[in-house]
Amino acid sequence: MDILYGIVGEGMGHATRSRVLLEQLLGQGHEIRVVVSNKAYSFLVRTLGHHSNLTIHEIEGFKLHYEADGMKWGSTVLQNALCAPRSVLRNIRVYHQIQREGFRADVVFSDFESWAWLYAMNHQVPLISIDNQQAMTRCHHLHGLETQEDKGSFQMTRTFIRSKMPFAYHYLVSGFYFPPVANRRTTLLPPILREEIIQAKREHGEHVLVYHHSAQEPEFLRALGKIPYSFRIYGCDKPGQWDNLTMCAFDEKQFVEDLRTAKAVVAGGGFSLMCEAVHLHVPMYTIPIAKQAEQLFNARYLEKLGYGVAGSTFDPEAIDAFLKNHRVYERALKHYKPRDNSMLFGCVDELLQLIEQSEPAPTHLQHLAMGKYQGPALPAKWETALLGA
Repeated sequence: MDILYGIVGEGMGHATRSRVLLEQLLGQGHEIRVVVSNKAYSFLVRTLGHHSNLTIHEIEGFKLHYEADGMKWGSTVLQNALCAPRSVLRNIRVYHQIQREGFRADVVFSDFESWAWLYAMNHQVPLISIDNQQAMTRCHHLHGLETQEDKGSFQMTRTFIRSKMPFAYHYLVSGFYFPPVANRRTTLLPPILREEIIQAKREHGEHVLVYHHSAQEPEFLRALGKIPYSFRIYGCDKPGQWDNLTMCAFDEKQFVEDLRTAKAVVAGGGFSLMCEAVHLHVPMYTIPIAKQAEQLFNARYLEKLGYGVAGSTFDPEAIDAFLKNHRVYERALKHYKPRDNSMLFGCVDELLQLIEQSEPAPTHLQHLAMGKYQGPALPAKWETALLGA
């Protein structure tokens, strides 16, 4: 089949998980065009550019704006509005280039990317949405994930998510939590993981892995140095050793090694690392960006399930308390069953077969999955079951 695959370039998590499915589809012989923005473009060119049945196009994508106190919706809207004329022109040029080259997609995949959605709607091609964001709007959720203080941010984020991918043929939603599905044409999947993580074997070491955007700030490092544990810190400009702190140059292989053998992880609110830590049963202290509802949402699920702590700020005393109690989180993580990507591949194969046969969008898939639409009624005591009580 001829496939168009859109990937949002805000952050690298979308690109790393899309790479997993792209490699599977390329290996099956499909002809694929990828449209992708920002840093994700160079990553995919570097990792997948050698495939003869793949063409990668760089487009302009939506960018989030952050300041010291968190994400700013107003600045985000203004910044993207100012860049809109240039972005639209560039994206139109890419559209016409694909048209001139005679490519016509049989199916469109979109990892939260709007260009691909517009292509699918314009050409009336089935769209498969594949991301983690749709969990916020297409599932029933635990109480307490949303506070009164961040209610507005959550409402804005849900509205934004709903506007990104309406009318999809099917929604594949990946994550480490599996609440009841509220909407038709929605399937929950385990985290989409790179092969290096799937092959990694958990061993309990004594170091703590740190991956945070503040890793270059002296104040952050001084505070971390006062906590009586060995820290391996990624995100620094210069590698080196300072008392109990080891600043590490980024190396993917070594990062996986340090993750699988860590006592625990201290990191920002990135979803990919959160999923990798849960998969490997490594407790996590996560510090989501303030007012970034998606990160807050995922971090609070992590805490509700007992897999770690959702911190509001970098608090050395709270991190020290978390590390002293790390075995409590390890016990909770034992209830999480690590899985490979076979559910993802099976569901995608089923969808492609249905599309090839011109079948209407199914309410739910036949392939094994972590969650499917079961009708409007909620399962009895589902919150208790999800929390493992």
